[in-house]
Amino acid sequence: MAGLPFLKMHGLGNDFVILDGRATPLDLPPARRRTIAHRQLGVGCDQLIVLERPSERDADVFMRIYNPDGSEAGACGNATRCVASLVMDERKADQVVVQTISGLLESQKVGQGLIAVDMGPARLDWRDIPVAGACDTNHLPVGAGPLQDPVGTNMGNPHATFFVDDALSAAFDAPAAEIERHPFFPERVNVGLAQVIGKDRLKLRVYERGTGFTLACGSGACAAGVAAARRGLTSRKVEIEMQHGTLGIEWMADGRVTMTGGFELSYKGTL
Repeated sequence: MAGLPFLKMHGLGNDFVILDGRATPLDLPPARRRTIAHRQLGVGCDQLIVLERPSERDADVFMRIYNPDGSEAGACGNATRCVASLVMDERKADQVVVQTISGLLESQKVGQGLIAVDMGPARLDWRDIPVAGACDTNHLPVGAGPLQDPVGTNMGNPHATFFVDDALSAAFDAPAAEIERHPFFPERVNVGLAQVIGKDRLKLRVYERGTGFTLACGSGACAAGVAAARRGLTSRKVEIEMQHGTLGIEWMADGRVTMTGGFELSYKGTL
């Protein structure tokens, strides 16, 4: 991998190392992924992103997503905006389609340096999330310590959203880590801590599976918006506050979720 160029980008602080494997496939066994993502031994990131040639005719690029522990993730809204911005610049276009293992994500510029992504439908059945047994996904029968009664949503990744009084409280850190690997979630789960600020606003912190707490999580924001609307806590269109900015989330009448936010190129480098 020596001499391979990379980009370091982020969406609201959720940061990514982006490698281009479209011309030549990259040799990235799990140990190599972990080293690149390591913040002391490599570049450091919340997710390692590899651009590949798409297999779908309607897609402009395939985005493969790896967690810092070497596992593969299905979707990442913040990374999608970053990748979409790169491909839009390449193609001198205002709209592109990003393919992931979870489906096609249509992305378009909406002005003021923002990109809107159609994250696809919120999947709400217990089999889709998935969880270990049949249940009401608006009130999952799982918890740890002060974190109880979450809402289950699959937004390309499984999410359990807990509604709390203070999303930034350290009291939730250990329970969130426990829930991420709880046997109730056979594919593990992203744990969202959502605090209702108003009928159209939430504050959110997410413990991502394979990563830990991140500064932002796009699919987690989508899951939180859907969860709050299902519980009647907010409208279907909300602003989600995270530590370094906000995302606009709308759960459409047809069940699809759109996410709007910014992106930044931090720097370019060579491994």
